Amino acid sequence: MEYWDLYDINRKNLNKRHLRGNKLNEGEFHIVVNIWIINSGKKILLTQRHEEKTFPLKWECTGGSIIAGEDSLTGAIREVEEEIGIILDKKNGKLIDSITRKDDIKDIYVFEEDIDINKTKLQEKEVIAIKWITFNEFKDMVKNNEIAEPILCDMEKLKELYYW
Repeated sequence: MEYWDLYDINRKNLNKRHLRGNKLNEGEFHIVVNIWIINSGKKILLTQRHEEKTFPLKWECTGGSIIAGEDSLTGAIREVEEEIGIILDKKNGKLIDSITRKDDIKDIYVFEEDIDINKTKLQEKEVIAIKWITFNEFKDMVKNNEIAEPILCDMEKLKELYYW
């Protein structure tokens, strides 16, 4: 069972815990994180979703919900370790945006790290493949409907930062 801390629209902790999968009340939000890993060659690390998940077989950045008691950055690092077996260095992480949506607050992080994808360990039932791509390859994947739709809105912010 996974529990989340709940927040109001201004990110004030409501001191309430919520069991994942249950409906949130109006005015309650949980925090999710998207983690973009960019290497020194300005390539983007993408993972492919398992066929039994929503957006089956689509490509995305690593992400997920932070759990009760975690701060956003700690949750981001945990999600990457769980999904691809890599421990990111906190000092390489940068929060680039925070977006309030229907029932969550999405924090978008960029980590500038060179990762050897041959040393990753993909989480069963979550991730089936991993690869580095260029921004132009990403644009082609969008055209070919290979990207999970929820991450597309992050790209404008990334383009600003990396001058793609």
